[in-house]
Amino acid sequence: MSKKIIAIIILLILAGSAYYIADYLALTKKPITQKVLVKTPDSSSNSVNSSDSSSAKEVKYKVEVYAENIFVPWSISFTSPDRMLVTERSGAIREIINGKVNPKPLVTFPEASTISEEGLMGLAVDPDYQTNKYLYVCLAYTKNDKATDRVQRLVDNGTEIKKDKILMDDIPAAMFHAGCRVKFGPDKMLYITTGDATNKQQAQDKNSLGGKILRINSDGTVPQDNPFPNSPVYSFGHRNPQGIDWHPLTQTLFETEHGPSGNDGPGGGDEVNLIKKGENYGWPIVSHEKSQAGLISPKIVFTPAVAPASGMFYKSDKIPQFTNNFFFGLLKGEGIMRVVVDDKNPEQIISYEKLSDINYGRIREISEGPDGAIYFSSSNRDGRGKVRAADDKIYRITAE
Repeated sequence: MSKKIIAIIILLILAGSAYYIADYLALTKKPITQKVLVKTPDSSSNSVNSSDSSSAKEVKYKVEVYAENIFVPWSISFTSPDRMLVTERSGAIREIINGKVNPKPLVTFPEASTISEEGLMGLAVDPDYQTNKYLYVCLAYTKNDKATDRVQRLVDNGTEIKKDKILMDDIPAAMFHAGCRVKFGPDKMLYITTGDATNKQQAQDKNSLGGKILRINSDGTVPQDNPFPNSPVYSFGHRNPQGIDWHPLTQTLFETEHGPSGNDGPGGGDEVNLIKKGENYGWPIVSHEKSQAGLISPKIVFTPAVAPASGMFYKSDKIPQFTNNFFFGLLKGEGIMRVVVDDKNPEQIISYEKLSDINYGRIREISEGPDGAIYFSSSNRDGRGKVRAADDKIYRITAE
């Protein structure tokens, strides 16, 4: 065989290896399956439209500071058009009325552990809040010398919040991968995300509450139509899910999830998943773009990591080009990601992009207000960000 032919063969092998490595690292932006069309977005933050609203009129929008000097805001909920409640990871619920922060917390949880990623995290408002005044929180604390998450119901008296019934306890937690997002679905059931608490094998153990999305009634009991008898487990095989919401038209549940950090798998592999009842999402059997029969693959994978920390479908038409789009905050990625989902086929991701005009450091929560504005929080005082003046802040996106 001539030296020229040998050289060509070596070049072909090297080229193939380079493509494989790039593909594994998601540098090619290739979708998870060939059935999902994901266009590479351009740098314009107003450039992508959903399949059903591509002819919708686009409006200019502006970003402004809504409130400031809040300590690591984790979750945002509204109880009225002008009253926002925010959890601070250090253990307090703050009230913000028309942008003014009440200096006195409505309630505190001094037992909340604030080691690394732990603390007071998820907050949800009962669908029947106007009559029962119930709120729900998820927090990490130490019980019997062991880190655990607790889901607790509260009663909002307006000027203060009273602690009420503990709905769930002894959810595995740790200084990393504590999950703890709580949100009500269209079915009025309470959904709870839990991390693998650095014990990745329990994500596959359906008898463990770690590495799951849980579903319970608002009184803490297990719904009869859950996929596993007498179990709050709704889906499993999750590493650290922190964002969930339902598509306004199809009512399908979407989730964001943190991928490996290097110590438990190759770095990156952050996910957007479409969650189905009783299904296995693969961790730690597979991650990134690897797949296996019987396991559900993510709709989008992000490598390098962006650290998705929330999830919200925008329902309003105040910013019409955003209607029915899925948004989530980025911690490591420092910004907001926008995902366009096909309005008729939730299995189809049309496009995604990082909004180019959101440059406020680490972003965690994102929530739609009753006014149709988009509210989001910085997380620069969490020990991993660059602290800016008057951090942390709540920002608001409104139509001009």
